[in-house]
Amino acid sequence: MRRRELKNIEWGLLIVAILLSIIGLVALFSATQEAGYDEFKKQIVWLVVSIAIMVIVMLINYELLVKLSPIFYGICILLLIGVLFTEPINGATSWFDIGGFSLQPSEFAKIIVILFLGLIISKIQERYMEDINKPTRLLIILSVIALPLILIVIQPDYGTAMAFCIAVAMMLFTSGIDKKYIIGAILIAGILIPILYNFVLPQHAKRRIEIFLNPESDPRGSGYNIIQSKLAIGAGQLTGMGLLKGNQTQLGYLYPKTTDFIYSVISEEMGFIVARNYYCIICISGNKGIIYSKNSKR
Repeated sequence: MRRRELKNIEWGLLIVAILLSIIGLVALFSATQEAGYDEFKKQIVWLVVSIAIMVIVMLINYELLVKLSPIFYGICILLLIGVLFTEPINGATSWFDIGGFSLQPSEFAKIIVILFLGLIISKIQERYMEDINKPTRLLIILSVIALPLILIVIQPDYGTAMAFCIAVAMMLFTSGIDKKYIIGAILIAGILIPILYNFVLPQHAKRRIEIFLNPESDPRGSGYNIIQSKLAIGAGQLTGMGLLKGNQTQLGYLYPKTTDFIYSVISEEMGFIVARNYYCIICISGNKGIIYSKNSKR
C-alpha cells in the first residue's frame, strides 16, 4: 500500500471497528456454543472477507466509485427486483441464498444509493448551491430514491425503508435545502404517519410497534424476547455473570441471540460496563465519521 493511502486512513475509525468486531466475536462465541458455533464461524469468514474488501476499496479513488455509482445503482435495482422472486424468509423476500450464505441486496443499496444521490446533488449544485431548492431538482432526487424504496417496501422491509428515508433527509438537510421544505415535510409526515399506521401498515408490523412499546401485553408470545432480553441485561449488573455463564443466554431463554439481541448477551455475560463501552464505541465511531466527513470538505 502506498504511503499516501496510509496517511489518509482514519485510524480512529479503524480502531473502533476492530474493537467492535472483537467484542462481537466474543459474544457470538458464547451465544452459539450449543449450535456448534455456526454463526461464530460465519462471522469470522465474513470478517476476513470484509477486511480484504476494505483494503481493495481503500486503494480505489473515491471519485471513481462515485462516477460508477449510476452503474451500481442499476445493478442494485435489478437485484432488488430479482429478490422479490425468492422464497420468503420470516415473511420477507429480502435474501438470496448463495452457497449457505444469505445476501441481502438492500444492504448494498444503502451505500450505492447514497453515493448516487451524492453525485446527483453535487451536479445540481455545481453552479449554484441554491439550485437544490428548485422543485424540478428535488423531483429528480426523490425519483432516484423512490424506485429502490418502493421495491424494499414490497419485500416488505420497513426498517430498511425507514433508514433510506432518514439518509435522504439528512443528505438534503446538509446540502442546504430551504427551511420551507423541511417544515412542509414535517407537517406532511405528521398527517401521513397516523393514516399509514391505521390504514396501510399491515397488522404484523403494527403488532411489532405495540409490543415494542408494551412487551408485557403478550409476555408468552410476541413480547417474550424483549422481556427476556431485559432480564438478561439486569442479571449482568455491572461486571456480568461471566463468559458462557449467562442464565438467559445459555439456558435458551433468550432467542434469537445472534441478531440484535446480541447486546443482551454482552450485558448479561460481560456486564453493564462492557455493554456501555460497546455502545460508546459505536457513538464515537459515528461522531468520528461526521468529523472526518466535515474535514474532508475543507
